[in-house]
Amino acid sequence: MGEVFAGRYELIDPIGRGGAGAVWRSWDHRRRRYVAAKVLQQSDAHALLRFVREQALRIDHPHVLAPASWAADDDKVLFTMDLVSGGSLAHVIGDYGPLPPRFVCTLLDQLLSGLAAVHAEGVVHRDIKPANILLEATGTGRPHLRLSDFGISMRKGEPRLTETNYVVGTPGYFAPEQMTGAEPDFPADLFAVGLVALYLVQGQKPDSRALVEHFATYGTPGAPQGVPEPLWQVVAGMLQPDPQARFRTATGARKALTAAVEMLPEPAPDEEPVEVFDQIGPLPPGFGPQGPSTPAPGPQGSVQDGHQGHQQAQPVQRPSSMSETGSLPLRLRRSGSPAPPSPVAQPSAPPAPAPAPASPSAPASAHAASPLPGAAQGPSQVPMGAAQYEQALTRPYTARGPEVPAPTPPAPSAPQGAPAFVQAPRRRPGPPPKVTVPVLLLALFCFAVGIWALTQS
Repeated sequence: MGEVFAGRYELIDPIGRGGAGAVWRSWDHRRRRYVAAKVLQQSDAHALLRFVREQALRIDHPHVLAPASWAADDDKVLFTMDLVSGGSLAHVIGDYGPLPPRFVCTLLDQLLSGLAAVHAEGVVHRDIKPANILLEATGTGRPHLRLSDFGISMRKGEPRLTETNYVVGTPGYFAPEQMTGAEPDFPADLFAVGLVALYLVQGQKPDSRALVEHFATYGTPGAPQGVPEPLWQVVAGMLQPDPQARFRTATGARKALTAAVEMLPEPAPDEEPVEVFDQIGPLPPGFGPQGPSTPAPGPQGSVQDGHQGHQQAQPVQRPSSMSETGSLPLRLRRSGSPAPPSPVAQPSAPPAPAPAPASPSAPASAHAASPLPGAAQGPSQVPMGAAQYEQALTRPYTARGPEVPAPTPPAPSAPQGAPAFVQAPRRRPGPPPKVTVPVLLLALFCFAVGIWALTQS
């Protein structure tokens, strides 16, 4: 299984990567569904501020992919959003090249619809490009577009997180006013939408700088090759270098697009349908449509490997020939098991009742590291088996022969009927006189000095 983040989100496999972090396919154990989790890659204050801004964006719109929830765990943070599996517009262009005009108009209408909802919240996206526009895997059916990645978006009037004269965004999709350091505004997003429209119709990234220079020098040019005139009039209205001559709102551009679609020619009978494939791929082993096949481990469970999507057990600690401190590890035997033979047992000495040591070089220390997990480490916590074994370690060096206790003569039995006498406890002798007398003299001297001091005051 994958790594469980904050006890809720199980990271399965990476599905994308950006400048701020990586996007993972994840399983939400609370809502029981698959989601996309964006894990913040950097932990500096600047990145955290942008993360807070992005995760705080809540826009409920079918064509907007905004954050849904967020979580933090130690030094990592993430936020989740709906899982979109059809890839981006860049994937579609990579599969088909230039797209049919009516298909492009459907995509542009959905993009402008989502952008109108974003602008209604007072948010400027500032990074509209094909890679940030995702598609649901609808096959040959009607496409479903989602505008995503609000990492550098900001509300109008909010303070900037970048230095003055520093441009934020993707090169090639900047509006001319952005290059001069103007405040972010909605028409800048519409300029990027016009460039995306040309990218979809022509199948390649347009030269935004050449377009701006041509518009500024010669005015609005004619429709490029392959772009129908009605569609070009709408796109050209979004590409005007002067923001005042551009569409001011996404809703206005969408209305003009709806009128242009009615003037487009009907698609050719042999036109190839555009199919939006699943770009994420199948789930890794251990996961199914209803989630993971086995329950996720708890916080104290085994170590998780989220990059490979499977569980990685903790390595088992095996006893080695040398411990971490350089000494041989003690091998504790269970009670009732035979003791290991001693290689240093003296042949002249009879067998001792305690087990013999495993090696003559093993130190008899109660603080030696044990290879067994959970073994006691302190002298007062050493198990009985360990204490017996440590005594056995020193026995070959101190034993002089079998220690047989001397027989104790039986006590004479009292005659029947005689009163039973209880033996009084033996008193402990005090200190000798040569120690007691000096101590008493010193005490008397101190007492006299104290009385004299009191009389003087």
